[in-house]
Amino acid sequence: MLKDYLPRDIYNLIIKNFSFNDITEIRMRANENIIIVEKNKKFYLKNENGDFVKANTLMLENFINKATDNSIYAYNNNIIDGYITLPKGIRVGICGTIVADNERIITVKDYQAVNIRIPHFIKNCSLQAYDSIVSDEVKNTLIISPPGSGKTTFIRDLVYQMYVHNIAKNILIADERNEICSVVNGEAYANLGGFCDIYTNCSKKFAFKNGIRSMRPDVIVTDEIDLERDLEYIIEAINSGVNVIATIHAKDINQIKKKTNFDRILNEKYFNRFVVLSSDEGPGTLNNIYDEKLNCIYCR
Repeated sequence: MLKDYLPRDIYNLIIKNFSFNDITEIRMRANENIIIVEKNKKFYLKNENGDFVKANTLMLENFINKATDNSIYAYNNNIIDGYITLPKGIRVGICGTIVADNERIITVKDYQAVNIRIPHFIKNCSLQAYDSIVSDEVKNTLIISPPGSGKTTFIRDLVYQMYVHNIAKNILIADERNEICSVVNGEAYANLGGFCDIYTNCSKKFAFKNGIRSMRPDVIVTDEIDLERDLEYIIEAINSGVNVIATIHAKDINQIKKKTNFDRILNEKYFNRFVVLSSDEGPGTLNNIYDEKLNCIYCR
């Protein structure tokens, strides 16, 4: 999985002491101990002598060069957005010195840290909420959780379950960061069934506007929306008769109430379901389901 990107000694230490089936993050910070996150617990990586293993700037630079196929320029738009997506949906967050011209960010250099986030495909993790979202029709649904708490895993399985239950809808995946489907050379690593059309590495604006016109979706599924930037495209889709399932960052329903435009969502009832996830019992733990009036119809 990461054998082609990590230094060989680092990779060998990881596979000897941890399981990639359980690892969710590998954090490398310049001149700091490498941290492995496994089953929501953090561990320092140690060598054969029991000493902590530190990352350095050369290690970070070599890793990012390999992650970009030694063509950083070709990946610069992603780097500016703070991440690179590797095959199989592995997302690499990047921190460093921002190079800007007035307010326009040109690139990132002098890498200080990378956060390697490893996705996991957990079949049936959405089943507990499935009937509340998909019944006689697919309800407009907003999936809410903090970063790293299983939103993408949840919607990936939800789409798969619609296929398993033969909900014969045209589903358009607006996969801006290539995390939902993990498409490489036109083939999706994540098996979401046979009802999906996929836009990869594109803006929400492009996917919603072009997708509705050209692919005639019944449902659009997308990741990590920004209510200030993306709401108009979502409203346009819903008013066109297209159902929307989206994710958003927030700790709980009280926190999302404070977001700009959320009051508009409630007042005009654009979403019928609000699903709150956490990592309390592992990524994708279902905490609450609310209806369009924020009545709790499932409370853990």
